[in-house]
Amino acid sequence: MLGKISLEEAYELPAKADSSRDQAALYIAPNDLERYLRQIKSFTDERIELSDKHGIGYTIISLTVPGIQGIVEKKRRVDARPTSGRRRAPSLRERAWLPWRILNDVQHAGPDGETYLFYDQPGYDAFWKVAEELAVPIYIHPAAPVGQRYDVLYKERKYLVGPPLSFANGVSLHLLGIITNGVFDRFPNLQVIVGHLDVERPLAARAHDRFCKKDLIYYFKNKIYITTSGHFSTPTLEYVVKYLGHDRILFSVDYPYETIENVCGWWDGDKKEIEKVLGGEKAYYDVGRENAKKLFKVDGYFQSDA
Repeated sequence: MLGKISLEEAYELPAKADSSRDQAALYIAPNDLERYLRQIKSFTDERIELSDKHGIGYTIISLTVPGIQGIVEKKRRVDARPTSGRRRAPSLRERAWLPWRILNDVQHAGPDGETYLFYDQPGYDAFWKVAEELAVPIYIHPAAPVGQRYDVLYKERKYLVGPPLSFANGVSLHLLGIITNGVFDRFPNLQVIVGHLDVERPLAARAHDRFCKKDLIYYFKNKIYITTSGHFSTPTLEYVVKYLGHDRILFSVDYPYETIENVCGWWDGDKKEIEKVLGGEKAYYDVGRENAKKLFKVDGYFQSDA
């Protein structure tokens, strides 16, 4: 498929790449770490070459973990916004510049960074209000546990850090907090994206003692988009489609944590089976690019109608 849109794609400022190494080393295979470090620093060059070769026509890039959430001081978080490099090539685009481009797990605060701020509290309503007014979706993204969270939960089970468990747990805590604490009710036009086909079956059940006005599954079907990033499994895709429908799913890679070659090899190579589980060729193109076109209001890019 040509003209795919990929939107959970990461970069790091070259000067900060070593800090990215520390987190990446927790869940990237040691023999693949140098490839990651090479690719995370580049907006163009290899990224565009691979995208063109594998039919990705439009890429939305975000600052990788820990990003703004790793900066403890509030003023430094605001001042950390890059001042150049927004458009490096026709097929690449970054989200609108806010102090947050993507929410990388909790916001660290306090003198030692061990105060964890969650975004479902009223103090963050001003942020959600701006996101709703701008009509831009917000991406909830995981980060590896650090400090007390790592010591208490994962120090003795380090192989569960990242995709095996900690990522899903972290994102679920944020997302279900946002739902049950009524953020979507206060801002009914808000849209949120999460990655990795991360939906759990119990979400269909009714939640007790919650503040939100509707059942949890309502918010997933009307307020939340799920991406394929980092989870290239047709059976899992089928499972999510049965819950949410194909119009709430977006193609993505998670480059360079995952490789474009592997992801597009799955999406293009398993096309017939993917079409079957999505509900036909139109649904295949919807997930591959058309849903993202509508959500991000983009069109006319390289191979956008191929």
